[in-house]
Amino acid sequence: MFLVTGATGDLGRRIVRQITEREMPVRGFVRLKSRYSELETRGAEIFIGDLRRDKDIRKACQDVKYIISTHSDGRNPQAIDYAANVDLIDAAKEYEIQHFVFVSALGVDRGYEDAPTFKAKRQVEKYLEASGLNYTILRPAGLSSSLLPQAQRFKQTRGVYLLIGDPKNRTSIVSTDDVAKIAIDSAMVPDARDRIFAVGGPEIISRQEIPYILGAILKEEPTIIKSPLMVVDGVRNVFGLFNSQTEQTLGTFRVFLANEFFCTPQEVETVERIFNIKMESLDNFLRRYLSM
Repeated sequence: MFLVTGATGDLGRRIVRQITEREMPVRGFVRLKSRYSELETRGAEIFIGDLRRDKDIRKACQDVKYIISTHSDGRNPQAIDYAANVDLIDAAKEYEIQHFVFVSALGVDRGYEDAPTFKAKRQVEKYLEASGLNYTILRPAGLSSSLLPQAQRFKQTRGVYLLIGDPKNRTSIVSTDDVAKIAIDSAMVPDARDRIFAVGGPEIISRQEIPYILGAILKEEPTIIKSPLMVVDGVRNVFGLFNSQTEQTLGTFRVFLANEFFCTPQEVETVERIFNIKMESLDNFLRRYLSM
């Protein structure tokens, strides 16, 4: 039995889907208000709970062999990204879970002070490494599924694309389906045990190339609207006067916009070799989903 937290998120949903396709048992940890009917229809066991409650976490871990932690909440990184994962690791130790897979993020080890989500994930990494559990930590670059809403807006607006920050910043956006496969295989591939992997797509692209990739797929000439980071800073300062959680979320968002997040060819080759996978390009991922 796999336990997948964040089971209704972009990545968690794909992990649950792939596990059921392999005809293996999986339990999805979900919130009552989330949309989980598809997972249930596919044969997943649904556990409705609150990751802020240790009692729920302990109950969800019963009779589980593997745990894949994908949950995150930029509005409350202290409780969800950090404390919930610490409780999950403690429960995994108590129930003698065979392997714990933690989905972190590329760049969490760079010390970004304005990104509480990054800081929380890095502390969880350290806690997991010291736990004595068998583990794999995945640090994906930006997930390709995060571009699907932008692609829909691009289509609706006939090619308008908002580009915030330095357009020359590079990324290696990774197929969310590939990360899902790697997360599952991490629990069973011996060479993945007790290791941290940077997980990126097969090409390094600049952020200004993304609207042109969308344009080629959707047959629309992109109209790029550029906005400096000071706009995000201004919005963050205003929200900070009224809502500290929104300010934290915007802090992490700003770090994403202001920095480069890409994997080296050597890192990509290592992942492809160990997990016997050929990483999917961003263009191919978008074409698959936008043609549905």
